[in-house]
Amino acid sequence: EVQLQVSGGGLVQPGGSLRLSCAASGLTFDDYNIGWFRQAPGKEREGVSCISKSGGSTYYANSVKGRFTISRDNAKNTVYLQMNSLKPEDTAVYYCATDSRIFCSRASDYWGQGTLVTVSS
Repeated sequence: EVQLQVSGGGLVQPGGSLRLSCAASGLTFDDYNIGWFRQAPGKEREGVSCISKSGGSTYYANSVKGRFTISRDNAKNTVYLQMNSLKPEDTAVYYCATDSRIFCSRASDYWGQGTLVTVSS
């Protein structure tokens, strides 16, 4: 059974930083593209940042470029999202998702539970 365990959300002030982690099990991790999505209240789920199987390709939404960094450690079956210079508009539930075939899609096969990130003073 594929499981994605997400951690690292919380409350942070504008301009602050958080790091999200997503630990995968039940799969051969380096056979899977993986990424982060978020959903704010009243909005559709959107892709935030994704990374390919080998880590050679990455995607960032325009709204987070230069502030967020995605990385993966295939030895630990874990993907990270370092979020810096956080803004109130980054407030959302963040999800980790993975798929062996498609890249950075809401149609990804496997999803972790969400973690709430709240950016507020």
